[in-house]
Amino acid sequence: MISFFKRLSLAGAAAAMSTAALAADLPAPVIEHIPEVPVSGGWYLRGDIGYKVYGDPTGSFNDPVIGDIRFERETIDDAWMIGVGVGYQFTDYFRGDLTLDYETKAEITGYAPCTACAGGPGFSVEKADIDIWTVMLNGYVDIGTWYNITPYVGAGVGASYVTASGANFVNPDGSSQSYGGSYSTWNFAWALHAGAEYAVTPNWSIDAGYSYKDLGTAKTVRYAGVGSGQTRAKNEDLTAHEFRLGVRYSFDNYAAAPTPVYYPAQPITSNF
Repeated sequence: MISFFKRLSLAGAAAAMSTAALAADLPAPVIEHIPEVPVSGGWYLRGDIGYKVYGDPTGSFNDPVIGDIRFERETIDDAWMIGVGVGYQFTDYFRGDLTLDYETKAEITGYAPCTACAGGPGFSVEKADIDIWTVMLNGYVDIGTWYNITPYVGAGVGASYVTASGANFVNPDGSSQSYGGSYSTWNFAWALHAGAEYAVTPNWSIDAGYSYKDLGTAKTVRYAGVGSGQTRAKNEDLTAHEFRLGVRYSFDNYAAAPTPVYYPAQPITSNF
């Protein structure tokens, strides 16, 4: 009888060990985690500061009494700019935005040849301050992304609101005259852009860029007491090289991660 119970115990132990071995061979459930995938489409906000280097304008003074006078050696001082904008990422490679920029006052200087002015013949020094608001619709092509850096090119069209103030002139003999007030004009404006964006996080990025802008014409108040007293100094071909640094905040452009998929354990097969 004792021998029978020993055999029964040994058989039970062997069965338990066999079951444990089979359980150890069972494959564990597989959990597949699908990462978030960026999708095209999404709004973004931008803010920029920059430094503007103006090209030389074309200045002139036209009056029926004293005739047409073309300024010489025209220059404009450099200026700063600040801007804001809102945009939309249409595809992985194309986006657009609407921007509003303000460019600080810059002094514009030209030399007008004169024969009848005080101390002439010689040149009168013509000066005024200009500041500019620009609203522009821009389109960009994002070339590709490497190490979170996305270079781009683009172009924009819009309008500039150019204000000339503080007009004054100095004659060859040192006599001068200043004119108070200001005069503003709307102009068609356009721009070409190039730069690169660096993605700091999925939502925040830094944008360093260059823009070439054509901003139109600046006109001063009428010069009372000069010629017919009805003519303004005019500076055409206002162009600028603009170097910008900004930040962009993109709203959540990521698709929600799907629910993880759980694969059940596969059936056990035996060769016996």
